[in-house]
Formats: sequence, structure tokens, C-alpha cells
Amino acid sequence: MIAQGKKVKFNYILKVGGQIVDQSKDAPLEFVHGEGGIIPGLQDGMLGMKLGEKKMIRVAAERAYGLVQPEAFVEIPKDRLPEAKLGMPVGARSPEGQNYQGYVAEIRPETLLIDFNHPLAGKELEFDVEVVSIEM
Repeated sequence: MIAQGKKVKFNYILKVGGQIVDQSKDAPLEFVHGEGGIIPGLQDGMLGMKLGEKKMIRVAAERAYGLVQPEAFVEIPKDRLPEAKLGMPVGARSPEGQNYQGYVAEIRPETLLIDFNHPLAGKELEFDVEVVSIEM
């Protein structure tokens, strides 16, 4: 049974609004329960599952990738990315050297609005999981 400190491998299908957005296919995801390797709501939902068990787990945005943070939107001059297209990925680096990934959320007359929130922020997630391995 899945418990604190156990190494778990599982297959999953992730849906948002009924649409599949990710899945493990032939490469199960692995984590140690309680060590934060997966989002908190999914980890909590898997607690107590048994080998071979299948379950659908709904995870609220707050227990997944969080709510959309208005401060994660950055406006830049349009001439800094003249080839910008809506949805285009944009990388940035903080003064401390941390890398961030965002996307062009809006193209305005003189500026671009870049969204650095996680793409799944603010969304309820639905996981269909199957436990394939549990180890000490």
C-alpha cells in the first residue's frame, strides 16, 4: 500500500476540461511518497492505493500548480520580440540567474504581454492513475 517513504511507479492520463493534456504512456512516473516529487493533491489522492489499483483523482488548482498570479504577467516593448506570435514560448532569466519559461499571452499595439504562470495554473486537473510498483 502507498505510504510515507515508499517508492511508487504509476501510469497516468492527465485531463483538463475533459481533454487529455499529458500521459505517461510506456514510461511510468516515479516518486517517493512524502518527498514532494509530484503535485501535493495527486500525492494525497494516491495515499493508501494498492499495487495494480486504478483511480481517478481530481486535484483543485490550489493543490496542483496554484492559482493564476497577476504578478507573473510581464509587459515588454514589442520591438524586443518583433517575430512574436500569440502563444509563442518566451524564456527569461532573473538577475539571480534563474530561468523562467513563459508565453506570449497578448499582442498589444506597442507591447507584448508575457505570462510566466505555469500553463496549468488556475486549472482543476483530473488524473486517471494506475499503480504499477510500490517499493520500500
